[in-house]
Amino acid sequence: MRAIARLDVLSDVSRSSHETPLTRVSLAYLERRINLYLRFGRPLRELRLDRWRRCATFAPGAVFSRVRWESNDYGTTRWQLMVLQACTSGERMERIAGIRPGACILLRAEGEAAVQAVLQRIDAIEALAIDPADAAPAYWRTLGNRLAARQPLPAYGAERHAAWLRGELLR
Repeated sequence: MRAIARLDVLSDVSRSSHETPLTRVSLAYLERRINLYLRFGRPLRELRLDRWRRCATFAPGAVFSRVRWESNDYGTTRWQLMVLQACTSGERMERIAGIRPGACILLRAEGEAAVQAVLQRIDAIEALAIDPADAAPAYWRTLGNRLAARQPLPAYGAERHAAWLRGELLR
């Protein structure tokens, strides 16, 4: 009888170890030094660690954007914006500082001009009454590729969003 009970416990442990963990994103703000914040996304939970640090937790598959701004005594040293997707079980993920266990990078913009260009696209999507977290992941990949190739950036319209939603219904 005890051996059967131990097998049940072991199967419960192995089942829980294969589940996809939630994605944890570290956020921080130190005036005139660092600002790590979410531009969009719907965290399941946010935890305030102290005056300067917070943690946001996302479900598998959730899309969110994190902005990183850093400076020193001489001015801005880093502008970075990433659109990320929390990974589900069995998917490849990249390790990113401050994001555990990692995420799939849909878009990465480095430098003030690139970050400002992406922020304008995000604002345009919100102007259409579309949550950027609900936009097609393929759009974010395309935008990132166009940024890297220094090509004109595509717009995201209501028609493209409707096509994405119809495709999701088929899955």
